[in-house]
Amino acid sequence: MPRDTDNLAPEPVTVLGLGAMGTALAGAFLAAGHHTTVWNRTAARADALAARGAVRAATPTEAVGANRLIVACVLDYDALRSVLAGTEALLAGRTLVNLTSGSPEQARDFAARAAGHGLAYLDGAVMITPPGIGGPHATLLYSGASDALARHRATLAALGEPVDLGPDAGVAGLYDTALLGLMWSALSGWLQGAALVGADGVRAADFTPVATRWLSGAVAGFIDRYAAQVDAGRYPGDDASLDVHLAAMEHLLHAARARGVDTALPELLARQAGEAVAAGHGADSYARLIEVVKK
Repeated sequence: MPRDTDNLAPEPVTVLGLGAMGTALAGAFLAAGHHTTVWNRTAARADALAARGAVRAATPTEAVGANRLIVACVLDYDALRSVLAGTEALLAGRTLVNLTSGSPEQARDFAARAAGHGLAYLDGAVMITPPGIGGPHATLLYSGASDALARHRATLAALGEPVDLGPDAGVAGLYDTALLGLMWSALSGWLQGAALVGADGVRAADFTPVATRWLSGAVAGFIDRYAAQVDAGRYPGDDASLDVHLAAMEHLLHAARARGVDTALPELLARQAGEAVAAGHGADSYARLIEVVKK
């Protein structure tokens, strides 16, 4: 029988899957004082956690039956279905927090299946690498059964700040994909800048503090301002017009070519801005480019 958590703190939890991320999740629960049951297909991966006090389950059925809160982080949704096969009779009244990567469509399908078994389902996205789990910069996105998130928030906070994205189970995965795109774009922009100034002898370590201050200050402010314009579909160019941006992009292209730096990224930026300007939107703000991106 699962342990009754009504009068116990911290809440006990089961972790299914002990890859790099699953091991970090289980370790964070242990560090926060949670009685933690773990299972992995390759049993030896539980050895280090068992040495720290985790309870090793011999089977998925034993792991699922141990606690009312189950956190899963396995290879993919097919793997999760395989792990849970045969545990259906135990699922009613429990909560499954699925931190397995997948598509929004897979999450919605899994949520529907979970509901059929009386299982509260939260789909989640981990917005940090395994070493950061439980640290001050860790954020985890959740969507699905909001009442379950409220009920288990204190336990899940051991992993990182829990962010509730609402009842649609597919939203966390959608945010995950979109935010990774933002991360890659920012990192590529930083690499472009580091290569550009590096060609003139500036170290990346010297360039970076200026870059991060710019990103966290002015650029974050642009994003906040442009979000309202994107939602309204109106793009007043009262801060800087696309004509101005395009001219600056041409300077970036010139500087990159002169230094032998790759121009693929600035060419993409200039192409998008040029398309909007050619369509008569040169006086609009940078946010106008959402119309180019959406199509």
